[in-house]
Amino acid sequence: MNLKKIYKAERFNNIREIMYNTVKLYPNNIAFKIKHKDGKNISYTDITYSEFQKEINEFGTGLMSLGYKDKRVAVIGKNSYPWALTYCAVLEGLGVLVPLDKGLPEAEIELSLKRSKAEVIVFDKEYEEIIKRIVDNGQTSLTKCICMTDTVVEEFTTIDAVEKIGKEELAKGNTEYLNAEIDNKKMAAIIFTSGTTSMAKAVMLSQDNIASNIYGLNCVEYIDPTDINMAFLPFHHTFGSTGLLLFMSRGATNVFCDGLRYIQDNLKEYHVSCFVCVPLLIEAIYKKVMHQIEKQGKMKTFQKGMKISKFLLKFKIDIRKKLFKEIYDNLGGNLRFVVSGASAIDRTVAEGFNDLGFLTVQGYGLTETAPVLVAENVNNIRYGSIGLPLPDIEIKIDNPNEEGIGEIIAKGPNVMLGYYEDEESTNAVIDNDGWFHTGDLAYMDKDGFIFIAGRKKNVIVLKNGKNVYPEELEQLISELPYVAENMVFGMPKDDDLVVSVKIVYNEIYVKQKYGNISEDELKEIIWKDVKEINSKLTTYKHIKNLVITNEPMVKTTTAKVKRFEEMKKMNEK
Repeated sequence: MNLKKIYKAERFNNIREIMYNTVKLYPNNIAFKIKHKDGKNISYTDITYSEFQKEINEFGTGLMSLGYKDKRVAVIGKNSYPWALTYCAVLEGLGVLVPLDKGLPEAEIELSLKRSKAEVIVFDKEYEEIIKRIVDNGQTSLTKCICMTDTVVEEFTTIDAVEKIGKEELAKGNTEYLNAEIDNKKMAAIIFTSGTTSMAKAVMLSQDNIASNIYGLNCVEYIDPTDINMAFLPFHHTFGSTGLLLFMSRGATNVFCDGLRYIQDNLKEYHVSCFVCVPLLIEAIYKKVMHQIEKQGKMKTFQKGMKISKFLLKFKIDIRKKLFKEIYDNLGGNLRFVVSGASAIDRTVAEGFNDLGFLTVQGYGLTETAPVLVAENVNNIRYGSIGLPLPDIEIKIDNPNEEGIGEIIAKGPNVMLGYYEDEESTNAVIDNDGWFHTGDLAYMDKDGFIFIAGRKKNVIVLKNGKNVYPEELEQLISELPYVAENMVFGMPKDDDLVVSVKIVYNEIYVKQKYGNISEDELKEIIWKDVKEINSKLTTYKHIKNLVITNEPMVKTTTAKVKRFEEMKKMNEK
């Protein structure tokens, strides 16, 4: 069973068609609200969709007139207006986009540029010295380096300077960029996966891959032209850039977060109504809200209000915004829709957010699928599951075991062209019948809802042949209020594995709840809770080893724990 198309949407073939349609329908809607800081003075600039498209045309024309038609253009930096401008300018008819992870060390930035054969790079000012050293090394194909703002390096230029060239060319009647042919099925982006164990693969996506995913999402999720989206997920990640395009396709306003510490402030500042993020963020917000209620001694009042709310909802009477006004106000007063992706969300948190009246849904997918394969929506939420396949996408559980758990495989217009210059790896994941093998294990219930069991490569196979899925246990551990993050793994012992957990505890919560206790005392408290979880599990799944720390784990930029590095760290101690 797939998600039913419940909203009217038009199927476009490429990013230019999507953006042109938005400009036609919502020319004066604010596309981006940009904050400027000058000491204590703060001001804002609003950029409409028609103004945004004008800048896209100028930047694209400028690059094309400089000789970069059909070239590879890399972009690196924090989420920003210039990043979004570069993304659209390249994909609207210039060439191939190469988004780079802003968290990469210098050597990996250089390697990615070398592997992708990028000839242009657009970068945030903070990367100026790194890019200069990479250019001086002479190991890449770079011939044009464009700073998003100003630059002091003589051979570098800026977006403004390139736009000026484009503006002059357009005034002369140069329409080469505007009329550039787009091959919808050809490689349009090279996106490096944020691998947790091995060297990143270079995924090739076409315009049609991305556009088909926007269409599928628009058919099942409601975005209003008045919505304000906080563009939180990094744009170099497909879920971040596709998410941005989704909101832009509906004429919504996009704003930028000042950083993790300022999320709540930014929600209030911009009156954010929607955002797409990783579970870690939603869980942190929810735990903070619940902690504040408990701290103020209002938990009984809150629970009573929740019972009243649930009762009235049976009669389609919704008073949640009034009943929980303080919570709404603390989250900006306008929040209505939250999308979680990249990994499983804590069931208690998802249910809690929905009970408060914030529609909270999960999406599941991979870079290789542009990215969304499966999602929940307003009509289809089943806690613990990742939802149903998007329209026009086929999903099967391949080779299921006696528990019905097998690998998720998928077919659809959003499945990648393959891995760049890596036929062997491509053939390993896309079979002769065109099915893409995700490497994720799951089962389906009788209604077709999909439940993730874990990554194929993460399964702990015990000597007795039993399989333990770390993600299942991690979900249970994450519900403990003091847990900031955790990782379940198999600790080698003799010729078997011991199911173990590493817990990163929240220091602030621990201090407020337990005072100045020692780490040994805290470990005893945590062990008691872990044993309580064990008591509800089959014996072979019992956690028998515990490691606690206040030091955050090594993660990818989408907040996935790098298990291999964490294991290596523990083995070195």
